[in-house]
Amino acid sequence: MKTQRVLTGITTSGTPHLGNYVGAIRPTVRASRLDNVESFYFLADYHALIKTSGDPARVQRSTLEIAATWLACGLDPEKVTFYRQSDIPEIPELTWMLTCVTGKGLLNRAHAYKAAVDKNHEAGAEPDDGVTAGLFMYPVLMAADILMFNAHQVPVGRDQIQHIEMARDMASSFNHLYGEHFTLPEAVIEEQVATLPGLDGRKMSKSYDNTIPLFVPREQLRKLIMGIVTDSRAPGEPKATEGSALFQLYQAFASADETAALAKAYAEGIAWGEAKQLLFERLDREIAPLRAVYDALIQDPARIEQTLRMGAEKARAIATPFTQRLRHAVGLRPLDRQAAPSGGPAKAAKAALPAFKQYREKDGQFYFKLTDAKGAVLLQSRGFAAPRDAAQAMARLQREGSVALDAMAQQLIAPDDVEGVTIALKAMREAGT
Repeated sequence: MKTQRVLTGITTSGTPHLGNYVGAIRPTVRASRLDNVESFYFLADYHALIKTSGDPARVQRSTLEIAATWLACGLDPEKVTFYRQSDIPEIPELTWMLTCVTGKGLLNRAHAYKAAVDKNHEAGAEPDDGVTAGLFMYPVLMAADILMFNAHQVPVGRDQIQHIEMARDMASSFNHLYGEHFTLPEAVIEEQVATLPGLDGRKMSKSYDNTIPLFVPREQLRKLIMGIVTDSRAPGEPKATEGSALFQLYQAFASADETAALAKAYAEGIAWGEAKQLLFERLDREIAPLRAVYDALIQDPARIEQTLRMGAEKARAIATPFTQRLRHAVGLRPLDRQAAPSGGPAKAAKAALPAFKQYREKDGQFYFKLTDAKGAVLLQSRGFAAPRDAAQAMARLQREGSVALDAMAQQLIAPDDVEGVTIALKAMREAGT
């Protein structure tokens, strides 16, 4: 079986909480122990600079806490590549290379940037008011993180799927211009991973200030759990498990038998105080041994620093020679070495052409898109049941050009730039692609 490279990063801008543990840290540590998996785990401290508003102490502290958390939870730096993003200078270099083949239009559609612009619009401010270039370029840096190590799979939440698709677009644009260098990564969505509720019943998030830090002292953990919001049903009254933050938290840590026993207790009218005590005991049983390791690591930052430096050496053993090949590919070469033949004007003209890209989504349907030479999406299809149907639609567009757009309206998402699509299809027809 072919080895799969899997890459995961956590932004170093906060303190890990129970939601991070259940949704990201615990499943990725388990996955790192699988056979035929080559795992890369990194502390995304460059990304943190976008969010931390000039607070360097916060970045450093969060880096220490997240590194200690991953190690305490069982990540084995001997079996995986565990590194700090800023220790790999090849990553920002690749970011610039990708920037130079990425259309601005692609970045304009990034969710985080669009949300910031929409917020400014609602407030009556200038569209880019308060928007840093770092926020705008975030998808390119994330693509560099992934493509530097040619990761096959990237476990992400649904809100990050767009970034993986953008990374694929950038990789395709680079490959189209300079040859096949990058693997096209796939997003991996863990459907079974629960989204934990916080102290107030909403999604556990630093934005809501409702988190339960993963490694708070035992008594503080108990105090936080006792403060979880519940309804007014008295002891003896049956209680619903659906919508109960207490029950969801318990279920994320308990076995099937333990969960069934608590559900029975809910139906029999368990008191909220007793249910909270059960939750505290179950959480502490799993967390306490990890907390002891975490506390020891936090008191020994030099040990963590040494671990990260060793990880950086492993990562750079891959990144440095790969970057040298990329530099050569784009023409950043020693002047005393003769360049390989480029293939002449005909090859250069072909490299500049738009292209169709067909792919399959998680819904099982097949899609295609038309992109320009820099990877910006010009035209997007709707889903097709079979790959042959998608291929036939692409062939018709290539054959008939823009005249087919109206006839195929039901199969396509209306493009924002009809003129750009028309020009692209004409160029493809004239080139005979």
